[in-house]
Amino acid sequence: MRFNRLVAAILAVMLCNAGLAPSVVVAQTAMPATGDWPSIGNDAGGSQYSPLAQINSQNVKGLKLAWTHRSGDVSEKSSATGATALEAVPIHVNETLYYCTPFNRVFALDPATGKEKWVFDPHQAREGGKPLIETPRKSGICRSVAYWQARDPKPGQPCQKRIFKGDVHGNVFAIDADSGASCQDFGAAKGHPGYVTQFDFDALGTNDPNRGMTSGPLVIGDIVVATSSAKDSSTDANNGFVRAFDVVTGDLRWEFDPIPPEHAHETGAANVWSTMSADPERGLVFLPTTSPSSDFYGATRTFDIPLADSTVAVSVETGKPVWHFQATHHDLFDFDLPGHPLLVTITKEGQKIPVAIQQTKQGRAIVLNRDTGVPVFPVEERPAPQSDIPGEQSSPTQPFPVLPETFSRQVLTEDDMWGLTPIDRAWCKAQFKELRYEGAFTPPSERGSLIFPFGGGNWGGAAFDQINNLLIIKGQNMALRVKMIKKSDVAGGPNDPLKGSDLVGTPYRVELGLFLSPLGIPCTPPPFGTVTAIDMNTGKVKWQVPLGQAKYKGITAPAFLGWGSPNIGGPIVTGGGLVFIAASVDAKLRALDVLSGQEVWQHKIAAPGMTIPMTFMAGGKQYIVIAAGGNPRIASEISDAIMAFALPDK
Repeated sequence: MRFNRLVAAILAVMLCNAGLAPSVVVAQTAMPATGDWPSIGNDAGGSQYSPLAQINSQNVKGLKLAWTHRSGDVSEKSSATGATALEAVPIHVNETLYYCTPFNRVFALDPATGKEKWVFDPHQAREGGKPLIETPRKSGICRSVAYWQARDPKPGQPCQKRIFKGDVHGNVFAIDADSGASCQDFGAAKGHPGYVTQFDFDALGTNDPNRGMTSGPLVIGDIVVATSSAKDSSTDANNGFVRAFDVVTGDLRWEFDPIPPEHAHETGAANVWSTMSADPERGLVFLPTTSPSSDFYGATRTFDIPLADSTVAVSVETGKPVWHFQATHHDLFDFDLPGHPLLVTITKEGQKIPVAIQQTKQGRAIVLNRDTGVPVFPVEERPAPQSDIPGEQSSPTQPFPVLPETFSRQVLTEDDMWGLTPIDRAWCKAQFKELRYEGAFTPPSERGSLIFPFGGGNWGGAAFDQINNLLIIKGQNMALRVKMIKKSDVAGGPNDPLKGSDLVGTPYRVELGLFLSPLGIPCTPPPFGTVTAIDMNTGKVKWQVPLGQAKYKGITAPAFLGWGSPNIGGPIVTGGGLVFIAASVDAKLRALDVLSGQEVWQHKIAAPGMTIPMTFMAGGKQYIVIAAGGNPRIASEISDAIMAFALPDK
């Protein structure tokens, strides 16, 4: 694959208060009691940890492919449905493996064999009737489904166990987990039995058709929580509504809007595109919100938007914020919070502290007390570079976590510029000197600015090892070039498609691109991708290793060079002392020793596994499963493969 196409894909996906908290001793967030993996991050808090230990560091070398399931839901860019990217994380519950596909279908599989139990397709006409939805099928991202079961099931009645699936059209479907039939009571009151839709509600945005979701819904108690998308390049984008629906009727229970109501049509977005987590014990849902619109120009939104770019803990009962912590003030950088906060209990100075660990695109982790939102490790407000765009008002300061230590490179210098050849490196140095770069939070400019770090963390990128008190987190070392262009200066008119992307409602267009050499390789020095372990007692890095290999001008760089590769997805940790991760572009699933980071096993998979693995027990055997779908934007192999690995029978 061409490396410049690879990093372009990574860009496309990414553009997707000092003090110590009081020490509180509480129980660890409840883990599933069996060998299930019932939600995208396993437990409700999204720790991406499993206590299963049948596969361990001593026997992992014997891990073999057990079965492969292919849905058939795969297509290339030239097809009518568009190119597919399988990013699903299957769940295991109800003695079944469930996952969703880019074609909006849900498959239920026998977990030991991969054989199909049933398939749900809302686009297919039901017996004697029409399809649930008549929207044309198109390729879309679906990262997960969610599961619910009645506390007091009614014998012989359908839909006592339900699978919930969101889609890019703004719908959330309720499906009988045993049969795959549509649950017709869900949404019936709104005239569309079987699903609810965000289009039944005002999104408070003008000319913005976006309502869909790429990351799955979340079930907590008897509600299902669904997010919605927004056109973040428009000032009057959809507000980033998150809504909770009754799991049986689909009736609206509450809605959360991150935009202050008095400014509803001056800005929008601040939505949640990534995964969510929940704390049933405290009755909280945790939302990682994004930048408000438009994302690189803020002169039209000089008012405070405290719930944007924030970890927001909302009440399960009301949807009202209980506390929030803002990771970026007055965002001009597209610094969306890219993943759910991990709700875990860390050990620090002998105390057990319930926390929410929030990763950021800047390669930093913010550790917040789960009850109060107060940082457990100090966070400092430091002076930030100021914008020179007319009318722009940059935030005078930005938050910097003192600890934990960062998991991505934080500073660039001219001497850091990298290249495969001296000419390549000289070009990068010359470009570096031309661009505006004043360290972290350098704002966009008409001259052209360098935003670094950018894309350090991304969805699914962190897991917590509760045995060893380690945060395992993957990172990237990439820089983004941002150039603001006055529409009045565009010779072909303000809508000239050759001059960047329109920031609707502003005087500007914006040109974006990763900081690459003429060979299409990052000017930032390697490693381009890493996995890091952070000791949560001290906040110090315990180990860091390069992740993956990539092709450079058609040649695969040897692993010993330690260059790593850009990556999408993240790790899981198991009780067997292992980290399992794919994420990189070289189409391999790897196992690392959790205490050292040493690679102890790898296996070629059908296509790059740009998602999160998962694990479960079935028939007395532990399985490791990965969706190996690839990504069309990097010209990689494209696949529909769900691959399961297990130890051979003795």
